[in-house]
Amino acid sequence: MENLGNANFENFIGASEGYSEIAYQFVSHILTLGYAVMLAGLLYFILTIRNVDKKYQMSNILSAVVMVSAFLLLYAQANNWTTSFVFDAEAGRYFLNPDGDLFNNGYRYLNWLIDVPMLLFQILFVVCLTTSKFASIRNQFWFSGALMIITGYIGQYYEVSNLPAFFIWGGVSSLFFFHILWVMKKVINEGKVGIPTKGQKILNNIWVLFLVSWFLYPGAYLMPYLAGVDGYFYSEDGVMARQLVYTIADVCSKVIYGVLLGNLALILSNKSEIVESANA
Repeated sequence: MENLGNANFENFIGASEGYSEIAYQFVSHILTLGYAVMLAGLLYFILTIRNVDKKYQMSNILSAVVMVSAFLLLYAQANNWTTSFVFDAEAGRYFLNPDGDLFNNGYRYLNWLIDVPMLLFQILFVVCLTTSKFASIRNQFWFSGALMIITGYIGQYYEVSNLPAFFIWGGVSSLFFFHILWVMKKVINEGKVGIPTKGQKILNNIWVLFLVSWFLYPGAYLMPYLAGVDGYFYSEDGVMARQLVYTIADVCSKVIYGVLLGNLALILSNKSEIVESANA
């Protein structure tokens, strides 16, 4: 146990009590589902890019890039899970593989470091800012998005070895998280001005989706300690819950978010066609 150092708590569970067949397969299947959905999303965004006006197509392009990044890194993490634990026939459980790599949630953080800025930039290529400057909003998204992920990445290495550091780095990450929420709300409010009612409803849905899906991430970060130190979630149930929550959050914040932006772009494209016809 002492030799695991700053490993994520998934490894400590695997080294001590091990994983039941259900828990091990559940996590494996959830990780597989995660990268499979990203591949399906990639095909969707490629096939629908010509449905919208050219000035909105950058949103689809960014969604496609996000899908590629997420697919590759989640695929790597799924393989990381299967090589980190080995089945013990005598105990009937999966234990940490002494000859394999430790399981590491850092793959997700590397993915988010690539994806989060692009996800935030996407909306700027669809909505029209009425008072804010594009460059200013873009830079705020990039700055807070990158630092939110980097500080969270550092913090997750201390989730077992140094709880004060784990919560401090998580707190710092949360400051950038709330700044992103503030900026996104500002962008959505400005984007509602002068667009059809259907478009306004989609922006409202995007805001709700953004809030729900993004708040799932800190919940997953804190998963081992949601019921207290060494509580209910410091177990294989917590490992399953964490990977399930991360996967749901990724699908919602990347795939469904991109689809909603595409629907908004389609509505705005049709509006542009009507205006052009009226002016002809």
